[in-house]
Amino acid sequence: MDRKEEILKIFPKELRQILSQIQAEFSEIQEIRLRAGQPLMMVCKGREYLVGEKGQLLEPEREAAGVRSAYIISPLQLTQTTEYMSSYSLYAAEDEIRQGFFTIRGGHRIGLAGRAVAEGQEIRRIKFISFLNVRVAHEVIGCADGVMGELYGREEGRVSFLNTLLISPPRMGKTTLLRDMIRQISRGENGIPGMTVGVVDERSELGACYQGVPQNDLGPRTDVMDCCPKAQGMMMLVRSMSPQVVAVDEIGSGQDAQALDYVRNCGCAIAATAHGFSLEDIQGRKDLGRLVADGCFNRFLVLARGKRGERAVRILDGKGQLIRIVSERGAIC
Repeated sequence: MDRKEEILKIFPKELRQILSQIQAEFSEIQEIRLRAGQPLMMVCKGREYLVGEKGQLLEPEREAAGVRSAYIISPLQLTQTTEYMSSYSLYAAEDEIRQGFFTIRGGHRIGLAGRAVAEGQEIRRIKFISFLNVRVAHEVIGCADGVMGELYGREEGRVSFLNTLLISPPRMGKTTLLRDMIRQISRGENGIPGMTVGVVDERSELGACYQGVPQNDLGPRTDVMDCCPKAQGMMMLVRSMSPQVVAVDEIGSGQDAQALDYVRNCGCAIAATAHGFSLEDIQGRKDLGRLVADGCFNRFLVLARGKRGERAVRILDGKGQLIRIVSERGAIC
């Protein structure tokens, strides 16, 4: 099944017919957004478009100028779409939905919002779902090739993975890059033996697990704690699965920092990501800054966009000194 067919089949008939007419590479579609009473929207290659009734991609400025040609999602349609995507079994996905998403076959993540029903500080359920965001799963095998050679060290003849923090603004590809790093660490590449990796996948974005099975290739020596809070998941994996490397996406809280201290003290290496625009940005935050000052990380990968629009990765050592820059159009996405 090709990517276009895989994506189209998750939508009910009317929306499927509209989306099937879109003149775009489905491998480049990142998000499809549905909001009750609002235009159908799509993010493709980092740009946002409205979708017309015949599948035409329209610049948002047309709608702002009063040119009403986008397809409008009705509340009933959105309800039907949610039920269809969950195979009419929202109850089965209830635990995930309380976190604001559920994952479907193929690893695509359906983010949702509506009226939250809470007890104290705990979300019990979300009803009257009126907003959907289909995050299309993207797996780019080999996108970490250019950085892996700088992420290992040798001590007394033994190869080890260096604690690495990947820093990136949103939508720059940090999760995709981390995913391929995990795959290569687990598999072993270029004479470096594979290592056991424990992945804490709080929002099901790295492994994109469906019914507990990763839909993305994370390598043969990887164990995944899916839909688990990061701090708890890191400690659980260290205690139960004996990982050599612990991988986690989007760290930032004080609890995350304490869990990373625990991971380090247990002799495990770290591969993590954080939102940010630079190392200085990270150093200015209370908890992440403390980890950097304590020498938690031996390598920093800072993602940015180059002058020609390509994604560039600045590889820094533990003191923030530049090692080299990897810049390849389309290689990291």
